[in-house]
Amino acid sequence: MAVELRNDFLYNILRMKIKDILAADKPSVSFEIFPPRKDASFAPVRDAIARLAVQKPSFMSVTYGASGNAQANTVAIASLVQSCGVSALAHLTCVAATRESIASEAEALGRAGIENVLCLRGDMPKDRQPAGPGDFSHAVDLVRALRPLGFCLGGACYPECHPECPHIESDIRHLREKVDAGLDFLTTQMFFDNNIFYRYLSKLRDRGVTVPIVAGIMPVANGKQIERICRLSGTYLPSRFKAIVDRFGDRPDAMLDAGVAYATEQIVDLFANGINAVHVYTMNKPDVAERIMRNLKGILHSPVA
Repeated sequence: MAVELRNDFLYNILRMKIKDILAADKPSVSFEIFPPRKDASFAPVRDAIARLAVQKPSFMSVTYGASGNAQANTVAIASLVQSCGVSALAHLTCVAATRESIASEAEALGRAGIENVLCLRGDMPKDRQPAGPGDFSHAVDLVRALRPLGFCLGGACYPECHPECPHIESDIRHLREKVDAGLDFLTTQMFFDNNIFYRYLSKLRDRGVTVPIVAGIMPVANGKQIERICRLSGTYLPSRFKAIVDRFGDRPDAMLDAGVAYATEQIVDLFANGINAVHVYTMNKPDVAERIMRNLKGILHSPVA
């Protein structure tokens, strides 16, 4: 009987929906993992998940797999995350997908016991043809398709506006459409200036977007990497952060220390201002997550006032 009770308890933890995690009135930190490149070994990802799970994140998100084997990679890795005792959030992209392909992927996630899905459009293929009847063009189409199936659904939002959107007001209107279609929570693109996030959050609340918002933070351990990411996404770099990259960007050990310190400061400020949910873009680097969680140990384990 004791074994059966323990198994039931673990089963409920693994199937915990993120909307319920976010409803708890306490700080939470989640991590992100991505599949190996095509034909690369699975072992480093497996090892990273095991080390990340030791940090007891609120959940781990699993980005969409490489082209040609996306479903298998995402489902396998999300299942591995849950086998380590952490709730998994599976990314699912829908651009140019058909209703049949989305139904197949949703069925695979359901069979694996994955209850949390991040609904994304995905990058537009260069040779993309116009969507046919029943095809999926936008993330809102995916939300509407998955809502009746019982998944806990998340979506992405952009404090500095989606790169393809002409202005923030239009972007928020599209976001409100996704939320109204059935999203349970939102996770932001990375940002390096908390004031940008606070202003964005105020706009969302003023326009009726009331679902929980998870703040996305990226600890920068590679100066060249952040330059490329910001060039593609248009993310603003404060002068204070630019100075860090300029000074330490070509010294990996120093940049790691500085990047973790900067990210920790952002997270502490968010918690201090009542933002309880933070998602760390860990880039499959458990050492980064370990350093951050060590810095936050007292905050995460202190009683909420």
